[in-house]
Amino acid sequence: MRRTTIYAIIETGGKQYKVAAGQTVEVERLPVVEGSAVELDRVLVLADGQDVTVGTPTVEGARVMATAKGEVKDEKIVVLKYKRKVHYRNKTGHRQIHTSLLIDRILKPGETVEAPKKTRRTRKAAPKAEAAVEETKEET
Repeated sequence: MRRTTIYAIIETGGKQYKVAAGQTVEVERLPVVEGSAVELDRVLVLADGQDVTVGTPTVEGARVMATAKGEVKDEKIVVLKYKRKVHYRNKTGHRQIHTSLLIDRILKPGETVEAPKKTRRTRKAAPKAEAAVEETKEET
């Protein structure tokens, strides 16, 4: 039996990306803090095995949940301006900043994200301390 993977085509920063859960993708710079959750709601296509949903222009209710992994710089682009006969030369460079995202989940329309259950951790007292407390109670 062949395992099917869910993938989506999302739009962010004026570009389109094909993403799947567990994938890392570099998108145009987003105003997010490293380690924070990012919700991308501009889902253009959502595919789950044989079921393919194409949005008009987006799939209503579909979202992609991701985690920001920081900012990275792209390769340097060299810009050279030159005008002949007047000895004009200008060389500059540019490095575009991208945000690296780790895709956590792809949510279909109507699905919700379950909040992680917070478990309360109790501190266990050391056995010696418990024995000392019991001894003091008995003496009084």
